[in-house]
Amino acid sequence: MGDSYTIGTGASDASLAWPSIIAAKLESATGTPVELTNPAVNGYTTDDLIEHELPLIERNKPDLVTVLIGVNDLVRGRSAEHYRAKLGQIYDAIAALSLPAGRVAGISIPTWSYVPAARDYGGAERVDALTRLLNETAREEAAARRFTWVDIGPASLSGVGTNGWVAGDDLHPGDAQYAAWAEAIWPAVKAAF
Repeated sequence: MGDSYTIGTGASDASLAWPSIIAAKLESATGTPVELTNPAVNGYTTDDLIEHELPLIERNKPDLVTVLIGVNDLVRGRSAEHYRAKLGQIYDAIAALSLPAGRVAGISIPTWSYVPAARDYGGAERVDALTRLLNETAREEAAARRFTWVDIGPASLSGVGTNGWVAGDDLHPGDAQYAAWAEAIWPAVKAAF
């Protein structure tokens, strides 16, 4: 569940978005077919996720849920308190599924203050400070529900400056960055299976 980072905007193919990579790794590791449902949409905020994505969890009965949401709350100027309340609502609905331990993963907002488009949202320092604030909020909310927490910040910085690390829109990740995120997320997800 999430926004453009979860749907894989900037990837050259949907199979190169991090959820697709995780699904392929899970299928390979377990030898069991995996059906990926990725309802994420560009531009979605926590409010949008609640309205449009959250109803799918009851219908789909997932075995694993990942949530990466918040960057659009940040760029639209929503407060950390608003984010906490909405994310809490999302996490509570997912917790009601009573999935086995490790089957829900909160994923941090990546570090994106270095991308050229960050200047359009107040500059690198502002973007970095707000991203850290929302990530701390999300980490706390995940911990309160005993969800797995994965900080992809280091992975999102691991290839800065390399060709194709940032997509042509100067905002979203490229294929290599999504692959790096998947490598950071996979160990936490794999442990639950």
